[in-house]
Amino acid sequence: MSAPTTLPPAPATSASAGPPVPAGSALLGPVASALAVLLAGSATGAVVQGLGWLGYAALAVAVTAATGGLLLAVRPWLAAPGQLLALVLLGTGLFTDSGVFGVLPGPAALRELSALLGGAGAQIDTGLPPVAATPEILLLVTLGFGALTIAVFGLAVTIGAPAAAGVPLLVVFAVPVALESELLPWWSLVAAAAGFGVLLLLRPDRLRQAPAGAAVVAVAVAGALLAGSAATAVGTAGRFDASGGAAGGGADGSIGLSPFTSLRGQLTRSEPRPLFEVRGMTDPAYLRALTLQTYVPQEGWTAGRPQPGVPLTGPLPPSTTGPATEQTVQVENLGFRDYWLPVFGDPTAIDAGPDGWAYDAAGGIVYSERPREEDGWSQSMRLPDPSADQLRAASGPVTVDRAYLDTTGVDPRVVQIAREVTADATNPFDRAMAIENHFTGPDSPFTYSLATAPGAGDDALVDFLTVGRTGYCEQYASAMAVMLRTVGVPARVAVGFTAGTEGVDGRTISTDNAHAWVEAWFPGHGWMTFDPTPLADGQTIEPGYVQQAQEQQGGTPAQEQPAPEPGPAPPADGGDTASAPPPPAEDRPGTDTGAGTAWGVLAVAVALAAGLALLALGPRFWRRRLYAGRVAQARAGGAGAATAAWEEILAVSRDHGVPVPASETVRSAAARIAERHGLVGRPAEALAELAGRVEQSWYGGVLPGPEILDGLVDEVRTAIAAGGTSLRSRMLPPSIRPRPVLPTGRGHAAGEPAEGPRASGRPGTAPHTEPAERA
Repeated sequence: MSAPTTLPPAPATSASAGPPVPAGSALLGPVASALAVLLAGSATGAVVQGLGWLGYAALAVAVTAATGGLLLAVRPWLAAPGQLLALVLLGTGLFTDSGVFGVLPGPAALRELSALLGGAGAQIDTGLPPVAATPEILLLVTLGFGALTIAVFGLAVTIGAPAAAGVPLLVVFAVPVALESELLPWWSLVAAAAGFGVLLLLRPDRLRQAPAGAAVVAVAVAGALLAGSAATAVGTAGRFDASGGAAGGGADGSIGLSPFTSLRGQLTRSEPRPLFEVRGMTDPAYLRALTLQTYVPQEGWTAGRPQPGVPLTGPLPPSTTGPATEQTVQVENLGFRDYWLPVFGDPTAIDAGPDGWAYDAAGGIVYSERPREEDGWSQSMRLPDPSADQLRAASGPVTVDRAYLDTTGVDPRVVQIAREVTADATNPFDRAMAIENHFTGPDSPFTYSLATAPGAGDDALVDFLTVGRTGYCEQYASAMAVMLRTVGVPARVAVGFTAGTEGVDGRTISTDNAHAWVEAWFPGHGWMTFDPTPLADGQTIEPGYVQQAQEQQGGTPAQEQPAPEPGPAPPADGGDTASAPPPPAEDRPGTDTGAGTAWGVLAVAVALAAGLALLALGPRFWRRRLYAGRVAQARAGGAGAATAAWEEILAVSRDHGVPVPASETVRSAAARIAERHGLVGRPAEALAELAGRVEQSWYGGVLPGPEILDGLVDEVRTAIAAGGTSLRSRMLPPSIRPRPVLPTGRGHAAGEPAEGPRASGRPGTAPHTEPAERA
């Protein structure tokens, strides 16, 4: 086949330092990326109060997207680092007072940012959505939206793979779904679908497909709208909280995260949410969701995996013996979905509908392998009713798991306090009463408050017992259970709800009734309830044996204690009070300070999305760097210019699916490239002219002048790129991979680029050479 006709040199054209960018993408790319992130992230309004967060999110998205658009036109590989720097400067300027020149993050500013992020974690750990839009939360929103914009921009604009950008968009949409225990509104699904649709219409070189693409997106949004209207909401629900999400099985065999992370959030909700309606209850009792067996100092109580249970298809094995009252209740579920089915007392029979639940008598819990939400159930139960004297006389070997006596790692000062408190007690029951009275008795220095007092010592439990002496059910139940174990009484913490409020048709239990208490084990009787929390709202349920012991000792029942001074009322807007912020998580007994919360998952997800985006951008950035170097050398002219220009043409051809065998001459390679890429008109002429100048340089010693070859290279590159390529080739360009040894010959569909001479400008080796064509 004859070589392409060589034409006279084309007028020199300037080439940018980066590859040609399709017309309009400098504006369309950043705008589309920003709009997609904001639409997908609109569901954040379900987990953050008010609309103030939206301004911060929009500012972060706008700054990072605009920075990316500007740097993309200068040096594409600078886009992501520049966006990250802009985000850091923005965060420093908005949220710190010690930035250098207001925006540069010095050591003091970094400490401020770190403290704010730590405070955000503490607020989320103790709150429920929607959380107050505090500076800590707003910083988290700003950084999160900014980081996700960097990821979306990198995939959709820099790499040119808008479909792949749906992955980080899924992150920004999925986080509110995981955090919000109530179902999200239908419009969040519509907004997410619209955001992804905007990205799919991003590529300007395919705007001719915009009408059809817009129609597809419109159909998808309409489908989302219909689905949302039919279901009214989408999302998932957690245990009690949104901070930990639905507790799931882990590699260590545990099911669930620290249940205490939600108690304060339940009790500080501006609008309590009803959870259950209970009918038929004659004797009020606590509603137990789960029990906690393992205490880890400085971390708190955790729930181990339940023992194999029995199905709820017949009578249930009792976990208590001795005197008891029996009753049956009907429970209507108003909004509780979890791995645990809450139960009263010692269940003897439960009718919860279809199979799927199992009863672990040893743990006193009903559980499932997946979150479930039953419409309602009936339960028959025994409510143990021994006398105080019967429990004092209880004796015999300990037949429960010895783990309920485990005190590994407990501070010796806690042991000493427990021994001093129970010094006059001669049996396990009186020890339990002595410890309960230590917290609830009329002379007790302990007070109830949702704003716990932080300590300054090295052990949070010691600080609570000796310095703070202020807290809510988490602290009191944790402390009493540990103290009971140190004096030889098997104990565990129960988490659930008080009996709620009495109404015309029964009792209503709401999030306001979230509670934790203690269960102690006695030989011949089983697990008995004790509540060391000094409540003053009438919600405390004192079993008959506790009331008898208090009367015998001349004490005052805990529920009749004078009410403590009321704390500050919530602000008018319904947010959490700001005058008494919760202490750092590490200063609260029984608090899980690890990354086991959903906001920890959020941080990991954001970091993972950004890391994956940067990792995916790496090969692409390297390819652009090679391009910039070759074009710069071609623009300069002289020795090596022709080699650099030709290597770039061979590389871009290989990136778009047409590698050239190493043995082909310049002419035959040009013919292959023109034919396989369908080059016609001016691009074919530019390729022919470039091939001619390469031959003149290599074989005729005629070196090209400045600003001649770079324009030809860009013309050919742009034409080849218009044919499109696969996502894999965009993210991992073939031209940067090791070069395989392939067969030669004109008819091969694949091959390796011909190697011209290096900077010397001398001819390279080839099976045969042809004389240079002269213009």
